Amino acid sequence: MSLDSMTQDFDKAVNDLFDPVATWLSELVFYAVPVAGAELPLIVAWLVVAGLVFTMWFGVVQFRKFKLAVQVVRGKHDESDSPGEVNHFQALTAAVSGTVGLGNIAGVGVAVSIGGAGATFWMILCGLLGMATKFVEVTLGVKYREEHADGTVSGGPMHYLPKGLAERFGRNGKIFGSVLAGLASVMILFFGLFGGNLFQINQSYAQLTSTTGGEDSWFGSSAGALFFGVLLATLVGVVLIGGIKSIASVTSRLVPAMAIIYVLACLTVILWNVGQVPSAFVDIFEGAFAPEGVAGGIIGALIIGFQRAAFSNEAGLGSAPIAHSAVKTKHPASEGLVALLEPFIDTVIVCTMTALTIVIAKPDSFTSAGEEVEGVTVTSDAFASVLPWFPNVLTIAVLLFAFSTVLTWGYYGLKAWCYLFGKSRTSETLFKIVYSLFAVAGALLSLESLISMADAFLFMLAVFNIIGLYLLAPVVKRELDSFLAHVRGDRSSAAKGADETEAAAPQG
Repeated sequence: MSLDSMTQDFDKAVNDLFDPVATWLSELVFYAVPVAGAELPLIVAWLVVAGLVFTMWFGVVQFRKFKLAVQVVRGKHDESDSPGEVNHFQALTAAVSGTVGLGNIAGVGVAVSIGGAGATFWMILCGLLGMATKFVEVTLGVKYREEHADGTVSGGPMHYLPKGLAERFGRNGKIFGSVLAGLASVMILFFGLFGGNLFQINQSYAQLTSTTGGEDSWFGSSAGALFFGVLLATLVGVVLIGGIKSIASVTSRLVPAMAIIYVLACLTVILWNVGQVPSAFVDIFEGAFAPEGVAGGIIGALIIGFQRAAFSNEAGLGSAPIAHSAVKTKHPASEGLVALLEPFIDTVIVCTMTALTIVIAKPDSFTSAGEEVEGVTVTSDAFASVLPWFPNVLTIAVLLFAFSTVLTWGYYGLKAWCYLFGKSRTSETLFKIVYSLFAVAGALLSLESLISMADAFLFMLAVFNIIGLYLLAPVVKRELDSFLAHVRGDRSSAAKGADETEAAAPQG
């Protein structure tokens, strides 16, 4: 029996087994209610409302403190003796690498195809609101992180939910938080293996095969698939062995590189059609408030935009705090401010560039008639409208996005694994082997039902995580005030130092 037939049989058997469970779970988690002729998933509303609440609660912190966040990323307020493993920039790129991925390419293509150009406007708005949620959850992630004897740290909802709720509400809070922490760990681990690993490898392999000749290419063969899977599994395993420092070292180079490649590709299409830029912005704004041919009209475009943004930047899901918790800092809110840049990069910049590219190029596959299409096809066709070989650039971007996402979710999965099964060298090694094997499987199997379950698990985590964020918001407020006082002290010290230097200077 050939490898192809074996994998197909296995794929079918697994999908047949888990399809009923995956369907039931997806219908539960992504339950939608009709709103003005469109379907609104309640989980999306839950995420968007959280962003709106935290935006108001913290006085639009994402705008007021944006400049300070950039200064912190650049190391302006660093303290050399701070605990942690990586600097602010490395923590940011590690977290961004987990969100900037195929959702920014394929997901946006789906959004503008179904919701019209106006979905872009609502996608940007959702990203801006998500910045406040990300600030809250990451501040808590650093506040309640666990520092190990070997100098490594662990953070995320599995730590701040039990510790934070116990601190605020005593024994009952600890019990409630511990239950949520266990569930959070299971959900993160499951999504890490199937959504953050297997799915990313599977889709990047599909894009590589498509641009190298399809099923007739060498990569289209079982040998090519196995080679691709083993190669990526080896690279992932090598990086994971080095821990977050190794991951951050790779992502701090990979994320800027892949962002530059992708943005330059988008800009090339935009500049090639520069005369269409003004009308594209008009289409986006008018489509946001008066969309034509979109199910549900304005509400339909809004829902599609919010949905794609929520799925892309993961604000409120509790995943990003795991990476950010490794930062070197004494002030949790400093990394919370850094983290608010994450949805800005992911949604406001990368997703918007993709949407603009599609709206301006208007490839044949682009339609605003509500027809379901393959999002990556729309984006690829937009690139191809300028130069036929542009889909090759997209393939490079997809591979880089996928690899960085697999790395970051490997770290997230490891932390969840260690919370559930204990932190030891044997336990960590076993996870890294299992995770690498899943990367090989990603090139051979689709396991659609398990990936569907993984998506449901990840967004189910948002329900429990955001409940915790609401309950612990006063803690975040105190941490923000503390850090701002520290920053004012830095400025006062700098001003005092400048005055002393001026006073000590010889008078001419």
